[in-house]
Amino acid sequence: MRPTATTSLKLDDQIKKRVQRLAQARQRTPHWVMREAIEQYLEREEKRERLRHDALAAWNHYQMTGLHLSAEEADAWLAKLEAGKVTVTPECHE
Repeated sequence: MRPTATTSLKLDDQIKKRVQRLAQARQRTPHWVMREAIEQYLEREEKRERLRHDALAAWNHYQMTGLHLSAEEADAWLAKLEAGKVTVTPECHE
């Protein structure tokens, strides 16, 4: 079991009531609903941050090297993968 810590969270009355209604509908506690919401939010935002980081790294690499695939080349490759065909990753070019 992971150690836990108590954190205070101030909610306006409307949000608090929404949490309570959802908890009752799901037969869960308001605490569970809030923890679940926070966990899902963090997972989603961490994925966005990784995507942003990867996109910036790719952009920086492109600016330094000029290497790329055209949209048409990438689409054709992805279509083959989607169709279940074994295919090699296309080579980047200037």
